[in-house]
Amino acid sequence: MGIVVSLDGDRGRKPSLDPLSELVAEDLKAVNELIVQRMDSPVELIPQLAGHIIAAGGKRLRPMLTLASARMCGYSGTRHVALAACVEFLHTATLLHDDVVDESDLRRGLASANTLWGNKASVLVGDFLFSRSFELMVEDGSLEMLGILSNASAVIAEGEVMQLITANDTETSETAYLEVIQSKTAQLFAAACKIGAVVAERPRIEEEALDSFGMNLGIAFQMIDDVLDYSAKQATLGKSIGDDFKEGKMSLPVILSFRRGDDEDRAFWRRTVEDLDQNEGDFEHALHLMEKHTALEDSVERARHYGAIARDALGLFSDRAEKSAFNELIDFCIERAY
Repeated sequence: MGIVVSLDGDRGRKPSLDPLSELVAEDLKAVNELIVQRMDSPVELIPQLAGHIIAAGGKRLRPMLTLASARMCGYSGTRHVALAACVEFLHTATLLHDDVVDESDLRRGLASANTLWGNKASVLVGDFLFSRSFELMVEDGSLEMLGILSNASAVIAEGEVMQLITANDTETSETAYLEVIQSKTAQLFAAACKIGAVVAERPRIEEEALDSFGMNLGIAFQMIDDVLDYSAKQATLGKSIGDDFKEGKMSLPVILSFRRGDDEDRAFWRRTVEDLDQNEGDFEHALHLMEKHTALEDSVERARHYGAIARDALGLFSDRAEKSAFNELIDFCIERAY
């Protein structure tokens, strides 16, 4: 059983995604309709496989960031809908490729696309979704928007390669880990938020504030995801506990446990993470070492730090429903699953 990290006890109503979801509900409905429309293809396997992963759940968090950012900046047009769909296509394409690289069997509690249709089909349909996202960027007509989103796509790919390099390497530093999650996860959060200010034609300072909000929110989000792999139940997470451990992924809890351990502890991590020589009971021992060295609690505190930076970035904007929902989103991302 995983370890549950206490987060400030009972503070009343738990933070929720609901305020944000309710604010963008109508726009998100239009985004989902556009996604279904653009997933269509005469090649039957493409909408079948793409529809599987898109319908598999997910909170549509990234497109909601675009929709709400645009509204917070006073935008009243419709361009943000296609841009939000573009962001979701980028995200979904990376999920398809991620599952192939990680050899994942589950995605949000369901069989992953690569399990059902194989690696080749998953990679190719991921490429199709990338192409659809770039079609939407070009149709928008803004070179600045194209630059932001195409750069995000390239940085995400770099993050995937960096993660591949650091996998199974117990010498990975916290700095290297941060570089990976900034590129792999937080970059798309940042781009999703920034384009909300761009489409609303707001001053550069507001673009940069939303970029900072998204980047730091994304870092906090991924840090908590990495904690959850050692602390939450499959029903909550949508995946088996310990997947990161089985794959030898150098997440922050492992890095902290390795650095704080003695020679015997480090020998354990080298055997299980570097060599992937794992025996029955090793995962439970990994949890014991994390508890011994407060690795999960301290990882949560790191996430809180980045959440605070994200909150400060919102200070530039006047009080309104979207800003309030974003502040609650920060708490939700950090405190989910507890």
